[in-house]
Amino acid sequence: MSEPHSHESPADVTRLYVALGRITRAIRRESSEALVGHGALSALATLIAEGPQRAGTLAETEGVSAPAMTRILNSLDELGYVVRTPDPADRRASLVEATAQGHDLVTSGRALRLRAIRDRLATLPADERAVLLEALPVLEKLGDL
Repeated sequence: MSEPHSHESPADVTRLYVALGRITRAIRRESSEALVGHGALSALATLIAEGPQRAGTLAETEGVSAPAMTRILNSLDELGYVVRTPDPADRRASLVEATAQGHDLVTSGRALRLRAIRDRLATLPADERAVLLEALPVLEKLGDL
């Protein structure tokens, strides 16, 4: 049976927290002209990975309130990155789906924030990039808890 608390030192936990915050702020600074924000890009990537879904489901997945997700989706809709269609299971509700333009934004690397991350990764030696990329499943797991 696992212990309820990890054995990492408070200093290590703080270092991880600070590092994640610094990376996020640096990417935002370097891509201040991006067409969509981090939350919108994340929601769009989720729609691409998981397929069409209701706004409430997407809000839950992204860890934001329903009104915040509505604002994000309205913005993405206005920019042509998502489209809403009636939910076949309940015509009163709608499903949100990424458009081809939305797919292009995420997958082509044209998004400034993605380019900023790619540029930062390129500054690392190959062995450090490999270590970071190997850690991605663990970081993703932390984000899904």
